[in-house]
Amino acid sequence: MPARINLDLDTLRTLVVANDVGGLGQAAEQLGRTPSAISLQMKRLQDDLGIAIFHKNGRKLALTEAGVVVLDYARRILTLNDELLDTMQGANLAGKIRVGCPQDFASILPPSLAHFSSLYPKMQVEVRIEGNAALADAIEASQLDLAIVIGRENRAATQVIGHLDVVWIASSAFVLPGDQAVPLASLGPQCAFRKRAIEALEDRGLTFRIAASSPSLDGLWAALLGGLGVTARTALNLPEGLVSSSSLHGLPAIEGFPVTLHRGAHSEGMAVDRMAMLLTEAVNLALLSSRGSKPLRNLRDISSARAGKHKARSTVG
Repeated sequence: MPARINLDLDTLRTLVVANDVGGLGQAAEQLGRTPSAISLQMKRLQDDLGIAIFHKNGRKLALTEAGVVVLDYARRILTLNDELLDTMQGANLAGKIRVGCPQDFASILPPSLAHFSSLYPKMQVEVRIEGNAALADAIEASQLDLAIVIGRENRAATQVIGHLDVVWIASSAFVLPGDQAVPLASLGPQCAFRKRAIEALEDRGLTFRIAASSPSLDGLWAALLGGLGVTARTALNLPEGLVSSSSLHGLPAIEGFPVTLHRGAHSEGMAVDRMAMLLTEAVNLALLSSRGSKPLRNLRDISSARAGKHKARSTVG
């Protein structure tokens, strides 16, 4: 039996970085290497695998169907490698990490926090559930290390990690009064969803009234279930009895929001890096589920690369 080839982890990581940043040249810049060194790594990878993983797409290189599979495996192999290192190195790592999250994404925290605690059992985790503006401000004030925020993509040290669709939500038994102002239920006046709903109604020339206001999602859901009105929000984790649609009752469509990950200016280290990765994966899984998509192991490029039964191609060069 011929000896098996051991794939180089550094080469696999280069492939993933190149795909994530949009090209081999960009990967060379980020990794501090020459473009020729990156190209040589990719050539060796193809030689080791014995199959073409790239093809020409205009002036760029794109992943073949086999290349998409290789990228998927590369992510999984690197995840196991990194988790092993985290487990061994993190077992005795002590300290504190402070995480912020809006109410819409609070449900993703338990599995992410449990996973993190298994890797870093001596790290203390503090969680703050607040409005998006307050979370972004807390990051800038160094009161949090990481925060998931809806919108606020123009703040410093911010990474867009997904896109949140906004829909109209109401009780399944709710009937929109045809000759009266639209009864709107929402969170407080600073809520971005509330502001965007009002803008959409005003742009259509529709009158509205605030029928219910609540500081919490539980209160908002209760108002909707009671038939007090409609709201504009994400369809994540809707209680039974509520329905959602971008054009519910003929109301105007509302532009969505980017979902961003904010990081404190002095928040560094492998524990923070790992928490950022876990939160990013959890957010993307939640967004995929909310759109009726099957969750995927690797989220950023695999979802697009595999759309339409591999008809799409990931561009890496």
